[in-house]
Amino acid sequence: MPGHDGAAADPITVEVINDRAEIERTETQILERIDHHDFPKASRFAVKLAFEEAIANAFQHGHRGLPDDTPVRVTYKIDADEIRIEVQDRGPGFDAADVPDPTLDENLDRPCGRGLMLMRSYMTSVRYNEQGNVVEMVYRRKAATPSA
Repeated sequence: MPGHDGAAADPITVEVINDRAEIERTETQILERIDHHDFPKASRFAVKLAFEEAIANAFQHGHRGLPDDTPVRVTYKIDADEIRIEVQDRGPGFDAADVPDPTLDENLDRPCGRGLMLMRSYMTSVRYNEQGNVVEMVYRRKAATPSA
């Protein structure tokens, strides 16, 4: 079984159009690399969910008004300790601070902000570039707890 070989992986960049099969193909490639490094199932789930939210936001919000075949750029790098995924749309960007907190009572019925909240909850870090059209998500392997 593949293990923690510690080798640093080169980043992989792909252009993905808003096509379910193409999105799933990219997601599968990411998940296969995660499996190669024996990340736990919970880690796999967290990254899968965060990636799906990021790519959905890129197409639904970032690409609003752009031609349907405008691609999103996905760059990922996965090694034994860390999963780094960057999703870049071609839109004008946004300010994440302007997105309402979906957990506040006045926003519970509003659909916006839940994807960002999930990404932040499941990933170690989530950052946006200054323009707001690139999200970088990092998931770090949790250190093993020593046995007592």
